[in-house]
Amino acid sequence: MLLSVATFGMSQQANRAARGGRSKGESRQLKRFIKLAGEANVTYTSPEGFKEIKAINNDTLSFDYGLALPGEDFEVWFEVQSQKKVLASFARLVSDTSRTNEHPDSLYNKTGLTLARQLSGGQSYFTTIIPPDYLARYNADEGKTYLIDLADARETRHYKYALLITLHKDHVGTIVALCLGNEKGSEFFKNIFKVSKCLRFKS
Repeated sequence: MLLSVATFGMSQQANRAARGGRSKGESRQLKRFIKLAGEANVTYTSPEGFKEIKAINNDTLSFDYGLALPGEDFEVWFEVQSQKKVLASFARLVSDTSRTNEHPDSLYNKTGLTLARQLSGGQSYFTTIIPPDYLARYNADEGKTYLIDLADARETRHYKYALLITLHKDHVGTIVALCLGNEKGSEFFKNIFKVSKCLRFKS
């Protein structure tokens, strides 16, 4: 639940579940996202009051699904990553002593760091390690939040601020959520609350 992570990030700083079915009203983008979420052992629930937008997916930024809140300067972009293929590749290479093979479960950290640096334009950002009691609510093993003053860029629609959330479940997958807004006060986090039950790992 993003609510818990957002609440934690804020304290540091001052419906439909996916079960493999497809309804008639689902867009092609949503169907694809639900499929990807299922492969990563993640459930998705559509939040009320949001509208679907086309996810950013290019050489600079790659996300699977996007939502906007009508009447507000607020969007959230999601990406889900399954560990299955990476783990299979690691298992084949682990016996090769001539090379250093980083375990796939450690890669989620690089995902967050790389994206935070890119989004900030190389400037500083505030990072928080999500504690175990919050992770348990997502059925996750590790997680971090990054509060970012965004570099002015067309790819991020010239938004000013972002809260980047990464959640990882060992041997299973990674969830990335990027919340974008033009304020980083209480209204920004209230809007994050509205997508509080979107994504979590299956138990």
